[in-house]
Amino acid sequence: MEETQQIIDIRPSTLIKGVGRLFILFSRTIASIRFLFSSIGLILNQMYYIGVKSIWLIAITSIFTGGVSAWQAAYQFKDYVPIRYLGGAVGKAVLIELAPVLTALVIAGRVGAGIAAELGSMKVTEQIDAMESMAVDPVRYLVMPRFLAGLIMLPVLTILADFIAMMGAMIVAVNLVGMPTETFINGFEQFFVLSDFTSGLIKAAGFGAIISIMGCYHGFNTTGGAQGVGISTTQAVVSAAVLVLVADYVMATLLFQL
Repeated sequence: MEETQQIIDIRPSTLIKGVGRLFILFSRTIASIRFLFSSIGLILNQMYYIGVKSIWLIAITSIFTGGVSAWQAAYQFKDYVPIRYLGGAVGKAVLIELAPVLTALVIAGRVGAGIAAELGSMKVTEQIDAMESMAVDPVRYLVMPRFLAGLIMLPVLTILADFIAMMGAMIVAVNLVGMPTETFINGFEQFFVLSDFTSGLIKAAGFGAIISIMGCYHGFNTTGGAQGVGISTTQAVVSAAVLVLVADYVMATLLFQL
């Protein structure tokens, strides 16, 4: 019970303190980007961890996302909208919303939790305190590489998710809905707008920054040994998922003006 209360603790005083600490960590992370070129190795390691090791997870979730999108769109079109528009409708939904948001939520569960657990373990075993005592900036070596890697790799994973989701949608449209392949592709091309694709990538970059910084924040503020690491891990996933959805609404409002 006590553990659950800690995970969902949103009292005003706790929230204000948390926002302040998060702002300080974010500011120090941005300031550390001046050491970008001397940290290339650390950044590449994190890009491998966030991007390459997530490929199969993104591939599996994306192909089923595309498939179910095509099937449900075909059901909703029935008797109301010509089926030739299926490719265009699914394409817009995937590029604008489904691929960036679902990719971010999946990465929040895998990467956000991993970052919080790793840094939380370092915090409770006083490894981070030892770095500070040796005048080594933990934000520069632990946070900044993860922040930049998330910022870069989420758009890359979203491009992969776009492609695989559309393949899944086309497989369902052709084999289960009975739609010719050429009609599906022509429908997608007819309604494709480059700004839809680029806006999805901009959203993905923002989500990557949120996931990595929330994982680092909760890892750095871990207390209470192994139980504290577990709580921080859960908090990192929950807070990243909530902020991704809030940021999705804000960025969609700014990027897609009516």
